[in-house]
Amino acid sequence: MLKHKSTFLSLLLLGSIASAAPITLTVITHDSFDLNKKLIASFEQQNNAKVRFIKGGDAGEMLSRLILTKANPLADVVYGLDNTLAPRAAAAGLLDAYKSPALSKVPAAYRLDAFNLNTVEYGYVAFNYDRAWFGKAGLALPKTLDDLKTLTYAKLTVVASPATSSPGLAFWLASVNHYGQAGAVAWWQAARTNGMKVTRGWSDSYNKEFTRNGGKYPIVLSYASSPAAEVAYAEGYNPKKLPAQSPTGNLLLPGSAFLQLEGVGVLRGTKQPALARKFVDFMLSAAVQADFPTRMWVYPAVEGVPLDPVFQFAQVPEGVKALTSTNTQALVDVWVNQVLRGR
Repeated sequence: MLKHKSTFLSLLLLGSIASAAPITLTVITHDSFDLNKKLIASFEQQNNAKVRFIKGGDAGEMLSRLILTKANPLADVVYGLDNTLAPRAAAAGLLDAYKSPALSKVPAAYRLDAFNLNTVEYGYVAFNYDRAWFGKAGLALPKTLDDLKTLTYAKLTVVASPATSSPGLAFWLASVNHYGQAGAVAWWQAARTNGMKVTRGWSDSYNKEFTRNGGKYPIVLSYASSPAAEVAYAEGYNPKKLPAQSPTGNLLLPGSAFLQLEGVGVLRGTKQPALARKFVDFMLSAAVQADFPTRMWVYPAVEGVPLDPVFQFAQVPEGVKALTSTNTQALVDVWVNQVLRGR
């Protein structure tokens, strides 16, 4: 009888464990985040978890939301803070210190762990242009940033705001690095006066204002890998028969490109710290790293991950190194006051 009772209790315990409700892990990301749903399902199954994603807007908007709600965190994990925003996130004390073991496979030049972020991918912010538009207009391409601010080209250009967009902030920092602060302010003021459009974020710039997508601006601030995406998303795309060139090209004007490193981190105050760390490790796993390039059009942070042949239409700007600044918010304030508000 004792034996049967013991067996019954064991079965009851096993049944209770098997039927335990999945743990919910909340991950906040910028709006451009995309990952194969099968990979997410695999993580959920392996960890008896349910991953809930919150789209936080562009990265700059997401960071502002996280700072405003840090006393009662919106999520357990954040993805999409980059080297333009990492110092501000660190200063606000948003992130717990967690360094994934998988970072050993990420080159030191791409690491953000000093800011409690684990770099998972990187890309190059750069200007793109619409080849068909320029061909039809018979207009030569600008060769320098000084060309781009003139009436001829500024009125053809759309960029995202440094105050709300990580690509916009990346270009603002690149221009400060190139011209110095006063020179960068003067460049932006001249470009805006001559017709350059500033939007809230990359999605508005690229998907609404760029001529390739029905807008009226044939020059857009995007990424040096965007031409590869244009090929892959073109009607009739055949990966075994790639075209001679992409519909868009890169304008790698000296001083204009920026190496953007994006990371994932554990938000301070999470109620699921162990599961949050597992998710960080998951983002650096071989399967996820291989999924990033042709889904988000970025480069995997882990060395040795093969790239799809369509990446031949992407470009790596020469001599561009990652920049970070502990003075980022002060620089944003300068842009808002002197460029946006014109004071």
